[in-house]
Amino acid sequence: MTTLVEIEAAIQQLSEPEARRLAAWLQDYLDDAWDRQIAADTAAGKLDGLIAQAEADIANGNVRDLDEILRDV
Repeated sequence: MTTLVEIEAAIQQLSEPEARRLAAWLQDYLDDAWDRQIAADTAAGKLDGLIAQAEADIANGNVRDLDEILRDV
């Protein structure tokens, strides 16, 4: 099996364009993994409490527009 040290050494041998291409691929891979985790958490009901709280906040007017928040920064 390839070790992380071997992978790091191989990456150091890449040209800059190849390293950037690898970085983009890795980011896509991680994004897809995140999406799968969110989908699994949603299906398992792990986000139900957060969704209910957000809906309650919206119903009670306890939210602000993002533009307003960004202006206050």
